[in-house]
Amino acid sequence: MQKSIFQKITNWVVAGVFLVLVTGFSLLEQPSAKAQSLTPPTSIESAPTSVTSVTDNVRHLIATNECTGCNLIGAKLKNTNLQNANLENANLQGADLERANLQGTNLQGANLQGADLGKASIIGANLKNANLFDADLEKANLTGANIVGANFQGADLEKAITPLGLTTQ
Repeated sequence: MQKSIFQKITNWVVAGVFLVLVTGFSLLEQPSAKAQSLTPPTSIESAPTSVTSVTDNVRHLIATNECTGCNLIGAKLKNTNLQNANLENANLQGADLERANLQGTNLQGANLQGADLGKASIIGANLKNANLFDADLEKANLTGANIVGANFQGADLEKAITPLGLTTQ
């Protein structure tokens, strides 16, 4: 009786080891998920994309004074003359516009979140529905700017000259 129990245990161990080996070898034969994800699909043709770089958009803006709806995220426009430019719906998030001339500029619907507009001249600019969340407007001049619907939450307005209705608290 002792021998039959020992034989059964041995058979179970051998079967278990066999299953582990079979499973291990079958996994080695499978391509990895990483390799599959890096393999480009061959049956789908990729459509051409027209992504314009921020640098190209800055060049276009300087040349034409217009860049509606364009990507200017993080653009370096310090001391730039953008008087009467059209930047409607442009994304200027995190852009450096310190001491820039934005007099009469159309920034309607523009995203200026976190942008540096310190000491900028924004006299008579259209900031209707613009996002200036966390923007730096320290010592900026916003005299006569249209700020209807603009978001100034968290903006630094220290020593800024602001239009009626905008407080510097």
